[in-house]
Amino acid sequence: QVQLVESGGGLVQPGGSLRLSCAASGFNLGRFYLRWLRQAPGKERELVASIASTGVAYTSDFAKGRFTISRDNDKYTLYLQMNNLKPEDTAVYYCNARMMPQFDYWGQGIQVTVSS
Repeated sequence: QVQLVESGGGLVQPGGSLRLSCAASGFNLGRFYLRWLRQAPGKERELVASIASTGVAYTSDFAKGRFTISRDNDKYTLYLQMNNLKPEDTAVYYCNARMMPQFDYWGQGIQVTVSS
């Protein structure tokens, strides 16, 4: 059974840090293009960061210098280290694994709330 399960979200104060994890099962994560996306209330889902099977990473402008995406293929896990969090980072965060056009897997999403 294919699964992506996010963990590590929660409530954090502005300026704080969280590390999201996305554990994969049922498929070989190492061959997939991996992404973190987020969706805030009333807004469209947006790309946070992505990382190819080669390890080449892309980070959206709003996350540059604060968020770092990484992967551990041996542990079948994708990570997102988030530092200096801001209230506008509040959203549901999703992990995604894709090998288009045939495979496109999504996690269930995890809430991140940045508030004092």
